[in-house]
Amino acid sequence: MKLDNLDRRILAALQRDARLTNVQLAEEVGLSPSPCLRRVRLLEEAGIIRGYQAQIDRDGVGLGLTVFVGVKVERHTEASSAAFRQAVSALSEVVSCHLVSGESDFLLQVVVPDLRAYERFLMEALLKVPGVTDIRSNFAITTVKEQTGLPLGHLPQAVGEQ
Repeated sequence: MKLDNLDRRILAALQRDARLTNVQLAEEVGLSPSPCLRRVRLLEEAGIIRGYQAQIDRDGVGLGLTVFVGVKVERHTEASSAAFRQAVSALSEVVSCHLVSGESDFLLQVVVPDLRAYERFLMEALLKVPGVTDIRSNFAITTVKEQTGLPLGHLPQAVGEQ
């Protein structure tokens, strides 16, 4: 799906406040409500808008420890990679998992209440994932920037747009 300037403005507005009514959104982006709603539905159907969720303060709900975990796996076959991905996807403490280059094969972001909970997660879950050969944990001391929205201002302009 090619995004035009209106699509980008809709996405930016929804990233700022996903609770906007369709009327508010339409007013903000300069459309009437019916075409605005059609565009939002097309963005949803195309998978560009994947869902709507609340941003929750981790400390406020007792999840005060964030750990970035580099994981090496023993083999780089399609089957072993799929097994690792499936196992990690089932671990609720893992809030993101990335295939990376460098010293690790995967980089996980793990969120738990405290160091004791991380130790349990490590011993009872992560070390039992098939194929894991090495784990390097980096503990977040403080979060300098945490951004949930994407930098939509850097998207290329569609042909003919200013």
